[in-house]
Amino acid sequence: MKNLKLYIIAGEASGDLHGSNLMKHLKAENTLLDFRYWGGDKMQQQGGTLVKHIKDLAFMGFLEVIKNIKTILNNIRYCKNDIAAFQPDALILIDYPGFNLRIAEWAKSQGIKVYYYVSPQVWAWKQSRVHKIKKCVDELYVILPFEKDFYKKFDFDVQYLGHPLLDAVDDFKATVVDKKLIYDDNNLSDKPIIALLPGSRKQEVSVKLPIMLNAVRSFEGYQIIIAGAPSLTPDFYLQFINESDKIIFGKTYDLLEIAEAAVVTSGTATLETALFKVPQVVCYKSSNFSYQIAKRLIKIKFISLVNLILNREAVKELIQKDCNATLIEQELSEIIVGGMKREKMLNDYNELEQILGAGGASSKIAHALLKTINQA
Repeated sequence: MKNLKLYIIAGEASGDLHGSNLMKHLKAENTLLDFRYWGGDKMQQQGGTLVKHIKDLAFMGFLEVIKNIKTILNNIRYCKNDIAAFQPDALILIDYPGFNLRIAEWAKSQGIKVYYYVSPQVWAWKQSRVHKIKKCVDELYVILPFEKDFYKKFDFDVQYLGHPLLDAVDDFKATVVDKKLIYDDNNLSDKPIIALLPGSRKQEVSVKLPIMLNAVRSFEGYQIIIAGAPSLTPDFYLQFINESDKIIFGKTYDLLEIAEAAVVTSGTATLETALFKVPQVVCYKSSNFSYQIAKRLIKIKFISLVNLILNREAVKELIQKDCNATLIEQELSEIIVGGMKREKMLNDYNELEQILGAGGASSKIAHALLKTINQA
């Protein structure tokens, strides 16, 4: 066991989750690690030095990136200088491709070992990025089973050791002694719950939360609970909610554990919702400018991880103009009252788990990473 300095960069809530689990298992393998990182609250709980918080990093959509390009370029410049000063034994990048691939290219030119955990979604668009990844990444650890075959087409051997969300969900479920305690701890009534997961960035919450709320107002007999992002303040949500709306901050897993159904923004949350066996409606809506560009570039049939992994529409996706209160209400009513559609979705979730394979991904990846770093 030797001292190692590791620099980790995660730029979004999902990266913070994966990064924190990776850090936990890295520490279990080697207690002499010095972490310096860009991440969020979950990574900060694992110790080390936080350089930049994800709440200052997440820009969604083409238009938003253009508007904030000066900030992004300043962050890239700052990051390079910070890495150079830290002189890490290895750089570990987690998704966040627009930023991380630039850093990877620079780090490689500086002789720094680069390890990428959670592949950029190059199979969806910008497949040309594969060539840059091959050139500047020493080892790539993917978390979706079909990604290994995708990279094989480019003669790039990557490692698939399972999906870390299986462990995150199992670890949470192991802490649940009694579901009633979740209701009590969060001052909830005993009514069944419809969960709203509007995302973690200001831009996406601002667009989707009002639509979601309008869609669920008619469901009498249910309590509507919003998953509040820990990176956003309670005051931010006040412009969208009324007195009867309830928000639980930083407790998405508590909410999914007790929810009857959910309306979910596309992203990692769709897979988390499926692993908790909660029937869901998936929503995506961005600025028309960003959507028109994305529509011309994206090469996949689905936007939700559930459908992508199963390679069929298991959960309903309501995109752009279809992401409206009327259609969300209609789809939600079909999965909330029981019947064939709800039952089929739950069966699809079981198949999804089988495809993802056994758990232990975070531990396996941590072990493989340290072995590779020590041999470098």
